[in-house]
Amino acid sequence: MRALAHSLGAVCAALCAAALLLPLNSPAAPAGTTIQLPRPGSGTPQTGAYSPSGEGDVTRVEFDGQSDDDGGPGAYQGSIVNRSYSHGSGHGVSVQSVRKAKSNPAFVTGFEGVNHYQQRYARGGNQFSLEPPDQALCVGNGYVVEATNDVMNVFNTSGQSVLPDNTATNIVSRLPRNVNHAVDLNSFYGYPAAVNRATGARGPSITDPSCIYDAQTKRFFFLVLTLDVNPVTGARTLRNHLDLAVSATSDPTGSWTIYSIDVTNDGTNAGGVNAGPYLGDYPHIGADANGIYLTTNSYPWLYNGFAGAQIYAMSKAKLVAGTAATYVHIDTSGLVNAPSESGSTQPGFTVWPATSPDPSQFDASNGGTAYFMSSNAADEAQMPVTGGAGTRMSQQVVVWTLSNTSSLNSATPALNLSTRLVAVTQYAVPPKQTQPGSGSAPGTDVPQGYCLNDQTTVTIAGAGCWNLLVGASGFDEVVSQPDGNDTRMQQVTYANGKLWGALDTALNPDGGAQRAGIAWFILNPSAGKVALQGYLGAAGYDFTYPAIGVTSSGRGVMAFTLSGDATNPSAGYAAIDAIAGASSWNVIPGGDGLAVDDGFTSYKALVGSPPRTRWGDYGYTAVDGNSIWVASEFIAHACSYNDWGGPFFAGGHGDNLLGTCAGTPGGVGVRTALANWSTHISKFIP
Repeated sequence: MRALAHSLGAVCAALCAAALLLPLNSPAAPAGTTIQLPRPGSGTPQTGAYSPSGEGDVTRVEFDGQSDDDGGPGAYQGSIVNRSYSHGSGHGVSVQSVRKAKSNPAFVTGFEGVNHYQQRYARGGNQFSLEPPDQALCVGNGYVVEATNDVMNVFNTSGQSVLPDNTATNIVSRLPRNVNHAVDLNSFYGYPAAVNRATGARGPSITDPSCIYDAQTKRFFFLVLTLDVNPVTGARTLRNHLDLAVSATSDPTGSWTIYSIDVTNDGTNAGGVNAGPYLGDYPHIGADANGIYLTTNSYPWLYNGFAGAQIYAMSKAKLVAGTAATYVHIDTSGLVNAPSESGSTQPGFTVWPATSPDPSQFDASNGGTAYFMSSNAADEAQMPVTGGAGTRMSQQVVVWTLSNTSSLNSATPALNLSTRLVAVTQYAVPPKQTQPGSGSAPGTDVPQGYCLNDQTTVTIAGAGCWNLLVGASGFDEVVSQPDGNDTRMQQVTYANGKLWGALDTALNPDGGAQRAGIAWFILNPSAGKVALQGYLGAAGYDFTYPAIGVTSSGRGVMAFTLSGDATNPSAGYAAIDAIAGASSWNVIPGGDGLAVDDGFTSYKALVGSPPRTRWGDYGYTAVDGNSIWVASEFIAHACSYNDWGGPFFAGGHGDNLLGTCAGTPGGVGVRTALANWSTHISKFIP
């Protein structure tokens, strides 16, 4: 197969000449409001109290927000979080192709991380079925910490979990369940279970995990968005907060200090049109020598439109000491000097804070400087008032510079924020991914999809497999096209004096059909210009959800999901550096997808019509010395229809939980009835 790795700069002088310095959108100016930080709590990665789930459950709901009055699983409300208004695609760029890599010289080791079986059956099965996983990854002191929606694990560098073995006490349907020691995030943050299946009580809904290991302080920082709920009805109260956990030592299996920032009222009231309360969506975390930086996308809960990205800055040293008394809140609305429906300025959208591979890479100039990057092709930037459709294309990225960060260590922080538009080559909202069979009826190798269409198989609930999943038949399901993201910036790194970032874009490899691909950027933030940029994609393939990790020497790895006309969703990667850019690509050894995505967000019977197959919503990389660890979503296991149905089909044998494909009652499942996503973690030395 032929792939594209379109590198600009040294090889494209004409295009690079166009990537000139643009004027500052705003000069460095005092920024933000200083706010008291609530008194911290504590947590630990150990499973909290729960009642085992099973035949006597009061509630059998599978989705957060579903009620027991539903005739079957209710429509999934995944659009509540990880919102995106840019559901259409923009105009793709035609690009050249190069060959696929023949080897993987930088690969060291890899293993399967958290999967949906572990997510669903942690804490005795008192969890909801969730898609997408939203991966977090941080590595340091010999530990690999991974989290997804909404479960975590801690591994050694060989891939074995180092958390306490909780198999014997993790009882679901009368049998112990091996979830590879995984712990639900509600337990970690000290909350009741997501759902108590014995009583029907609900706990807070946790989503969007991200984490970093800070080599300067030798601490792990772990961030989530927590949505409060009515414990009786499960209805969201609209109050939501960022929960930031800081490890007490460099050992993440021990105790953590937890800080909470209420973000319910953090956004801009645009003339009353986009009034609060707000959802602090898609949080991410970064750091420089002085501060920890959290960012969110603020959406009105009750109205259309977008209320701007929010930045939260706080002293790293005080967080580690457990004495952080304040944080600085910055609303980015109106800070980007580019036109939108509301006038001559745009709000920031997905303003991703940078991390650095080690303390030597922090920018000490101007009293300490932290960097962020964002893009502005999405509707949130171009149409923030109505949430309508913009052009969904852009030739600009935004560099955000926050200076005097050393003042965060004082009682009266005095930060200065400036923004700069940098001209880049065109990127656009991508189309959805493809996978083998997309648009056609599922075969028996796609068991959940096949079951929803099956009218004849005899089951314990009657003729027709659909009886096992939903309360009515007559659906015409097809193999899905997983979400290809919008153009929001993905993971950002500051290394070797440069900013590295990537995003999803529409491409036309070899001038052919439009596919999902990657636009990557290496920028000089102080000069405000492109050092190198390019595209990565392939004819017949889709590349999505990139994440770039870069060592102190300026050599990196870009991880992403790879799927295509004849390729199941797999974990892909490409080497990247500031000289050659991103060149050839390949599938990570052990990261080959073994089946198509068969998750519940793919099907009308479960989520309504049209379905939006959730994937991503981001991958992650983590730099540990001269090594780069990457985490990507993929489909790790195949499962036949008969194995999926097991004893729920007449004459069948297997697990007493539907769809786990465990082989025997209580065996180790490779999926659940409703989803088959998994994650892959691997190590490279670039």
